[in-house]
Amino acid sequence: MQLETQRETVVRFGLKMVESGLTTGTGGNLSIIDRNSGRVAVSPSGIEYAALQPEDVVLTDLGGNILDGDCNPSSELGFHLSVYRQRPDVQAMVHTHSPYATTIACLGWEIPAVHYLVGFAGKKVPIAPYATFGTLELARNVAENIGEYNVLLLANHGLLAVGQNMDAAFAAAEEIEFVARIYYQTRSIGKPVILPEEEMETVLEKFKTYGQKKNR
Repeated sequence: MQLETQRETVVRFGLKMVESGLTTGTGGNLSIIDRNSGRVAVSPSGIEYAALQPEDVVLTDLGGNILDGDCNPSSELGFHLSVYRQRPDVQAMVHTHSPYATTIACLGWEIPAVHYLVGFAGKKVPIAPYATFGTLELARNVAENIGEYNVLLLANHGLLAVGQNMDAAFAAAEEIEFVARIYYQTRSIGKPVILPEEEMETVLEKFKTYGQKKNR
């Protein structure tokens, strides 16, 4: 099976997305690109993640042409491809309807640096204007607003997280859902204190060396 590892990863993280409460039912979608061949493994449209099999994951090229798979690709294939064409550093994407991030998106707000973990996205989490799901307009809005950020809110819709691999993209989606909850809660109580830009520059620099590094 072509891109077997990538397809299995899409299946595994699709199920994890539901189990983590980042989406419900068949909502959201995931993809991975193989930069060597330009092929994209993307979750299919309308199949529950618990029932998803690797062979159900669709392979396309960067033009959206189906290369392998009998299912229809995600209705949001367009914005996945637009980001892959624009951001050569991105290897994987997770699109969720996570409750707190989606709540903020439905208010039309960005998420500022209310907590240093916003650094998983950048200095803030920007927001793309609303457009009907699955449209070229939405794909354009995503491409025009994601910039160099790793997470983007989609107005009245949800969240898109990108990364150098699926682990990184999923971690960004999870951490920003946490930050969205903190922002919602602080706004409900009073006026949150936002970290200054220079502090976020320090945080982003420290993130570069965070975690376990193997000596080679």
